[in-house]
Amino acid sequence: MTSELAHARARATGPLALGAGEPAPPGMIRLGNPDGTGTALPAWPDGATPSLLDEYQVAPVNVERAGETRRVLAAALKCCWNDLSADPWPGSAAPVEDVLSAYRALIGRGDDLMRNWAIGALRRLHDSAWLEVDAGLVRLGPRCACWPAASHAQLRELLRRLPSGEDGSAGLDVLPAPDGAQDRTGRQAAGEEAGAGATASVSEPDGVDEDLLAPFDERRRAEIVAAFMAVEHAAEPVGEARFPALRDPAPRRTVAEMLRRRGRVLVQDRERWTSGYEDGTAALAGSSLGEAERAVLVLVLVHSVAIPRADGLLPADSWLSPFPAQADELRRHTRLPVGELDAALRTLRHAGLVTQVKAGEEAGGYVPGPQFHRLTPQARRRLQEELILAAGPHTPLAAAVRANRR
Repeated sequence: MTSELAHARARATGPLALGAGEPAPPGMIRLGNPDGTGTALPAWPDGATPSLLDEYQVAPVNVERAGETRRVLAAALKCCWNDLSADPWPGSAAPVEDVLSAYRALIGRGDDLMRNWAIGALRRLHDSAWLEVDAGLVRLGPRCACWPAASHAQLRELLRRLPSGEDGSAGLDVLPAPDGAQDRTGRQAAGEEAGAGATASVSEPDGVDEDLLAPFDERRRAEIVAAFMAVEHAAEPVGEARFPALRDPAPRRTVAEMLRRRGRVLVQDRERWTSGYEDGTAALAGSSLGEAERAVLVLVLVHSVAIPRADGLLPADSWLSPFPAQADELRRHTRLPVGELDAALRTLRHAGLVTQVKAGEEAGGYVPGPQFHRLTPQARRRLQEELILAAGPHTPLAAAVRANRR
């Protein structure tokens, strides 16, 4: 696997699993387990983190119920980071009940709504690798190992201020345990006991993109890193006026090369910029979406984009729409049970592929999400062709698309 593909897969599907003794790809952090296996995560240049966007007043990718999600993460950290003299990751496993108790103590309430918020937040944190929730236990996920060492003192002070959950709570299946989860947990515990002398480790790469950044002075270097973080992590395309490195061709080429090493390219929309997957790499990177999520996404695109476009209400190249696909419409046109439909929509919202909006006086609906800003021109054309084939497979236009592909 090339370095570009490894970075693209880590972004598309989450941290990469590494075999025993297998090194991390260039530009990635290796988290080592006691048994020699590991996990790889992308490293950021110059130790920057997405929090850099706050300095430029640029909104990061939206997190659903962000406040509750942060509080549940804080509660999990309170329970799993027992030795404050050590780094947070890997910490120790804590029962889900303990995390819920700490969360309940933090917010000062314990009703059913609180439980639903906590369950949703644990799912989001598990899906995004901030936590690992399995078989009734919570562990700190690999992303917690990416906290800069300079932030650990702040985190320790935060934990000292957090209340402890004293009361127990009833057992809760926060995430359905897959077949064999209990056996897997038992084997992991046995492995940890067998490797009592071994410890987890974090190996960070030296000088990420240093060869590209070294020729620039300190000010221009900071501008390049800021532009890179903005196009990679901002929710919407960012303007040239705010990021000088995107205005000037020389530093912009450096930003483009930093992206190329990660299987990414710059995507321009007039004087605004974002990043997307390089077309060849995108085909190999894979996706975490299942069949149900893909089917529901097609439904949203058909009702919110294809139909309004056919009526002349949207330009041909637009994937942003003010015409929501209403929830009732989606339920009528799918064979998925309501529970699976809601779960698919939740996954698509978390991935930024759909956005839930109000639809006038109706119950609300769904439109394409901010990830559609990141489509390259080639990806836009392909998606438009796929939408034609899905919405009208027997139309002359669909026949022309199939003929062109032969």
